[in-house]
Amino acid sequence: MANPWRGEVTLVIDGEPYVLRLTLGALAELEAELGEDTLVDLVARFESGGCSSRDVLALIVAGLRGGGWRGTAADLMAAEIEGGPLAAARVAADLLARAFTPVGEA
Repeated sequence: MANPWRGEVTLVIDGEPYVLRLTLGALAELEAELGEDTLVDLVARFESGGCSSRDVLALIVAGLRGGGWRGTAADLMAAEIEGGPLAAARVAADLLARAFTPVGEA
């Protein structure tokens, strides 16, 4: 079960719940994947609503990897995400928000 105090969220993929978390390493991978230079730029990209499905997938992969998963985006291409693309986008937004919420405000 996800612990919001640690910035964690849960996403069900192919019927299995996974805990996602944006660790510093996961954020660094995400910046590199999306071509952003700073964390502020990354957050602004998502807050502006200018993110694509590729951005959401990259954020989900980074969160999964931060939670200990060792797969790649290719592993998710045929995966069934509970709730579909809209749920994935909500989880991605929640994940990003929790990563930058001070402890005690989650």
